[in-house]
Amino acid sequence: MTKKIAFILPPLVELLDLAGPAQVFREASLMGVEIDIAFYAIDQQHDTAVGLPLGKIRNYRKAILGKGDFLFIPGFYFEGLKRRPDIEASFFRWLSDCAAREVNICSVCNAAFILGSAGLLDGRDCTTHWRSTDLLQNMFPKARVLTNVLFVKSGNIYTSAGISSGIDMALSILEEWQGPLLANQVSRGLVIYHRRGAKHSQQHVYLDYRNHINPKIHQLQDYMISHLDQSLTVERLSDLFNSSPRNLTRIFKEATGITINEYLTRLRLEKALTLRNNPEYTMTKIASECGFKSARQLQRIQKKHRKSEK
Repeated sequence: MTKKIAFILPPLVELLDLAGPAQVFREASLMGVEIDIAFYAIDQQHDTAVGLPLGKIRNYRKAILGKGDFLFIPGFYFEGLKRRPDIEASFFRWLSDCAAREVNICSVCNAAFILGSAGLLDGRDCTTHWRSTDLLQNMFPKARVLTNVLFVKSGNIYTSAGISSGIDMALSILEEWQGPLLANQVSRGLVIYHRRGAKHSQQHVYLDYRNHINPKIHQLQDYMISHLDQSLTVERLSDLFNSSPRNLTRIFKEATGITINEYLTRLRLEKALTLRNNPEYTMTKIASECGFKSARQLQRIQKKHRKSEK
């Protein structure tokens, strides 16, 4: 089912606040995810904060959004915004109606002030750019403004700290929707590190150990993820990647912080955990799909791993 992502541009929109999240979803669509990305404007003023003029953009009332779709409002040049009470009041009502219909509302940077003006931050955790957190709290005392976080999700309301953190929020949304592996592939396609906010879920092996820029090790990790049912000895991997076992072991540990075998075991355990959700899979079948010799070996390693994490 196609997911709609609508960007609603305020006057004097900040380019990176808009382009960063939009590029995340564009990259995901190139990877086969069904996404309908569209752009709308609050007002007729279509210049960006850096002076780049934009072409004709449809009015926000043309956006048809339903439950589960996403609406992004990028940050804007706050001090230079010419207030238009007539336009703002109707937009706030429209925004509040979208939230009531369970459209996901996402603000980047100081667009959180727009959400606050629409009454969408009352009683919620939220955030904005670090320069404006005190002001946001003072203007909207019913909001719970958090500092030192990249982004916050509160129900169907998302707020981010601004600028590049809008990318982090978009990646987090993509992970919720499509899973951590796809989110990681998108982040690497954009040559950025997928960070996680304080309110995010627990760490995930598909995202862990990828905070490096060694393309050879990234390729090796991708290969391991795609071939877990096979015998992946260090010797075989070193042959495939034209390296000696000793050298490959060294550079993998330097890049990731763990050994090849440790990483491989974590991948296999994660896949086994996922496959257990399929009621038609026996433990023997799961063990085979994950590259374990037997169900007994899988259960033994799972038990050992659980003990080591306590």
